[in-house]
Amino acid sequence: MNTSTLQAKRDRSCANQIETQVPARLDRLPWNRWHLLVVSALGVTWLLDGLEVTLAGALGPFLTKPETLGLTSAGVGLSGTSYLIGAVIGALGFGYLTDRLGRKRLFYVTLSVYLVATLLTACSWNLFSYCLFRALTGTGIGGEYAAINSAVDELIPARVRGRVGLAINATFWLGALLGSGATIILLNPAILPVNLGWRFAFGLGAFFGLFILLLRRWIPESPRWLMLHGRNEEAEKIVGEVEESIRRKGYDLATCDNPPLRLRVRHSTPWDEIWKTMAHRHRARSFLGFSLMASQAFFYNAIFFSYALVLAQFYHVPAGQVGLYLIPFAIGNALGPMVLGPLFDTIGRKPMIAGTYALSGLLLIVSGWLFSRHDLTATTQTICWSAIFFIASSAASSAYVTVSEIFPLEIRALAIAIFYASGTAFGGVLAPSLFGYLSGLGSRSYLFIGYTVAGILMIYAAVIESIWGVKAERQSLEKLAPPLSEASLPKSLSDAL
Repeated sequence: MNTSTLQAKRDRSCANQIETQVPARLDRLPWNRWHLLVVSALGVTWLLDGLEVTLAGALGPFLTKPETLGLTSAGVGLSGTSYLIGAVIGALGFGYLTDRLGRKRLFYVTLSVYLVATLLTACSWNLFSYCLFRALTGTGIGGEYAAINSAVDELIPARVRGRVGLAINATFWLGALLGSGATIILLNPAILPVNLGWRFAFGLGAFFGLFILLLRRWIPESPRWLMLHGRNEEAEKIVGEVEESIRRKGYDLATCDNPPLRLRVRHSTPWDEIWKTMAHRHRARSFLGFSLMASQAFFYNAIFFSYALVLAQFYHVPAGQVGLYLIPFAIGNALGPMVLGPLFDTIGRKPMIAGTYALSGLLLIVSGWLFSRHDLTATTQTICWSAIFFIASSAASSAYVTVSEIFPLEIRALAIAIFYASGTAFGGVLAPSLFGYLSGLGSRSYLFIGYTVAGILMIYAAVIESIWGVKAERQSLEKLAPPLSEASLPKSLSDAL
């Protein structure tokens, strides 16, 4: 091969490659108002999910009334399963598109789907229509998980990524608080007729969705995604603008002396490479991700989709007052990641994840045993659940943080979607219908068996984390999982061969 041919080959190789310090520059940024805007505009996805799930849970007993939809307990459980099936489909479909088309474009699309679907839910007229519209709502929320979690992880500095990720996930419970407060008002027959209050409750979700849609106009595309797709100048411009705004406020930025990251530009990743990466190269990480997601999904949905039925059937709490009992439960869940989150960046991921999973499982088994013995009242049952989920909330949040930071940039959103979908399909879709059925049987013993299974799954996940967990604290995403397109630029003509 002559010299001119070698030179041409080298030029073509170099033309398709970039050198960039965008990831290192993002990681060195001090926490500032820009990060707060990102967290506020994107993290509210969890608030919407918390609002939706809380509304559905609190409305469960209410929708069994003849004046509303006249559902059975099994029908209430089926609607929860429908929501989760939709979330699985949305996560997989929109997750794949997020890696191909960009984080920003997809978090607009998925939020729009949610907004329309929750409005349709308010117009439901029977079990079929209610389940269908709940599934469509889940599709939008499921798609949001992949787009939002990948974008947030790629914009937040490595040294605080754990605590920020957990705090964002905790906003689910702010949505739960909002939902529980709303149901106390909207389900009060003295304020609204029985056949209208539940419809206004779902309309509330659409109102917040529209507000968030407007707020997201100010969020840029992920610079990491831009650089991978050959738009490094745009990525550099976004990071440069943030750096300049920080300097104007008197901050001194640390010197960025990291060697540049070298990437081959790509616009999509073949399915065979995705399979090889997840099933072979990162097999242990894939097993870890599935174990964490599946166990926490079963654990949470076992309680959350049936708590209203348990309070109503076993403790005879009036349907309109169920929201009052959810408030301390939601507060415990929200405070857990806020209080424990910093420990995931200091003590470390492995000990904190394994510890919160194991302790959550043990406490649920103990509280289930007390429940089976009739030793609890509605108030003490709520106290037990609040204490358990103060810890379990951090465990569940850490599962989402884990799967979003241990896989390469090119397939990050899809990896989040796959593990959310597979974990939800295994642990989440089954739980609402199963526990709705067990609640309908009216047997505390059967429910105790269900709670024990959920607890054992959490303990099992703790063991898996202790064996295959990744020490991700304060590590850059590119160090944790080098990009599939990482390359060395050819330094001589012979390197181009």
